[in-house]
Parts: sequence; structure tokens; C-alpha cells
Amino acid sequence: MKVDIVIVGGGLAGLALAAALRSSRYSVAVVEGRAPQAPQSHGELDARVYAISPANAAFLADIGIWRHLDATRLQVVERMEVFGDTSGRIAFSAYDSGVSELAWIAESSLLHLELWETVKRQPNVQLLCPAKPEALEMGEYAATLQLADGRALVADLVVAADGADSWTRKALGVEVNFRHYEQLGVVANFACSKPHRGTAYQWFINDGEGDGVLAWLPLPGNRISMVWSTSKTHGEALCQLSPEDLCQRVAAAGQNLLGELELITPAVGFPLRLMRAPRMVGPRFALVGDAAHAIHPLSGHGINLGFQDAKVLADTLSGLRPFEHCGDMLSLRPYERSRKEEIVALQTMTDSLQRLFVTQTGPLVWLRNTGMNLTGKLPVLRDALVRYALG
Repeated sequence: MKVDIVIVGGGLAGLALAAALRSSRYSVAVVEGRAPQAPQSHGELDARVYAISPANAAFLADIGIWRHLDATRLQVVERMEVFGDTSGRIAFSAYDSGVSELAWIAESSLLHLELWETVKRQPNVQLLCPAKPEALEMGEYAATLQLADGRALVADLVVAADGADSWTRKALGVEVNFRHYEQLGVVANFACSKPHRGTAYQWFINDGEGDGVLAWLPLPGNRISMVWSTSKTHGEALCQLSPEDLCQRVAAAGQNLLGELELITPAVGFPLRLMRAPRMVGPRFALVGDAAHAIHPLSGHGINLGFQDAKVLADTLSGLRPFEHCGDMLSLRPYERSRKEEIVALQTMTDSLQRLFVTQTGPLVWLRNTGMNLTGKLPVLRDALVRYALG
């Protein structure tokens, strides 16, 4: 089978790229092992949620996704409050910054299913699922992807969108650098007895009973999604708590701001790591999403980076002139140059914050909390941070 572009990986970034190429001149194949599914239990609430920046909400609207999402399952974030581990505190408000919202909270499956259905309807896309890549040969003029079922795809460009442990990236010979944080990201959803009023909360914790960064993201109704980035030992202990004990521990860690909690989805932990790729493009290939970068979740920007990868790569490819080849290095380099600054900046920022708050040396404790308070008292700096987060 001959196509212009093969996207290996039908996750959020890969499908967003395919959807963004809907009006292009390219034929596209998406290779994915398993179709997305809606949650089958726990009140049909997905345990994993994302904070979508306004810039990426606009991107999803442009590619025809946003208007089809169930509005009753989306939650706007109007305010965010961040607490240090002693006296530090900073608050961000959409109203104070002159914007309508800071972010939207959406379930992973909600986004995934709508992207999947949209791409299935595109006339220029072939969705191959279930399909598993088995071998990749990069020729001088084309790439050949051999699938486990015997099919072969010949393409001008191969896009790796198959996650941080990307098979495609390894087959391309792109070596990446991983830094393991020795932490778990523990996620769970709760019903709360007090309204959250569209406020997201974040705590940097070192209270003797726990450590790390605790985030509460508002969900529709009196519900929240928790992400607790913490040491492996503490994370494993959280996952082993009874529902009642977990609710009490999480409520106490959050200063009981939303009253009593009731567990909706059980706690699940996943390892946290930083991943840097030396390059995002090469002859006849490009990397997007988690196949290109991984960051600490404390900033909530992981999926936003992936969506922007998809947008910029689609814009770059769609802007090529008829005689320009989509797999040529000269054609792909503008995508890499455009994305490098934001990715490096966010990786550096989140890694530095993680290092800063994991350290318990006296002067650093004073510095991080004082800096947080100072930032909150300088509207220009605070609003600059907000507008950068908005995209």
C-alpha cells in the first residue's frame, strides 16, 4: 500500500495530526493496535483527565473536534491556587488576567473517542486497527513499514506518535535520554462535599506523612480529579489504602478545602520521568507527542505540547509547495525549529521546579516559598505566567 504519510500511533497527538491534515493534499495511514474505549465502570468517569489550554481548545475547534465533545463532561478552570510547603502561596485568576478561562478539564477517553471517530470519517485517511508494526526500512526515496499481519506500507514520511517508549523511534535509531524521577503519579477521582467553583488547586507537600506535588483539577459537578506526584514509597502506599483512608489522606493533604471526599475511581500510579530527544526530524521521519518529549506533570502541559506538535507539523506540511517533498529534511526542519524553544523551556522549568521542591535544605525552602509569594504580588509577572500557560 502506498501513501504519502504513515502515522504510527493512534493516540491523541497522532490522531490530532491526522485530523489536522484533513484539507491537505496528502494521503495518510494511521497504524494503531487498539481502538479507544469509553470507561465501562465507575460511573463512566475516566480516571485520566487533561488540562487543555485555550490555545489547544482553539486548535481542536479548528480541526472539528471541540464542538462535538459532550459539554456536560467538560469543566472550565477559572482560577488556580498554588500553595508552597510552608508559607508560599500564589493565585491565578482568569478574570484578573482578562481572559475567559485558564484551561478546560477533559477526560482522556472523551477526547480520544471523538478524535478517532473524526479521523475514521476523513476521506484522505486509512485507519489500520488492529495493526502492529514489525519492521521499518528507511530507503533513499521512501520508507517501508512492515506490519505483523503481512501488510506493507510505503510512504514518503513516517511519523512516530506511539508514546514515550516508541517502537518507531527505536526502529529509526533515535537514541533518547531518560531521567527517572523515582516518583509515581497517582491519579484518582473524588466527589467532594463543597463546590470547587471552577478552581484548580496545587500543593507542594512535605508534611512528614507525604511528599511531592498534589493537584486537584475540577470536574463537572462537585467532583475533582487528583494527580499526586510523589515518591515511589508514598505513591505505592497511597494506592494500597482503603477508599475511606485514601479520602481522608487526600482531603487532609489539601487542607480540607473541599470538605469530605468520596472515592469515585480507584487510585492508580504510573512512573514519572523526563525524556529528551536529540532531534525531532530526520530524512523521511518526524516525532510528535510523547515519542518526542516527556515532562514532569506538575505543569499540566504534556498533552498541550503534543497537540501543538500536531498543529505545527500539519501547518508545515500543508504549507509545502507542490514540488517540495514532505519527507525531505529541508521541509521538516521548520517544524523542529518552531517546537524546540517551547519544549526545552517547559522541560527545563518543570525539571527545575521538581528539583527545587524535592530538596529540603533550609535556604531552598525559604527561597521557593518567598519566590512564590513575591510572584503573586507582582501582577505583571503573574499575568505573564498566565498568558504563557494560555498559549
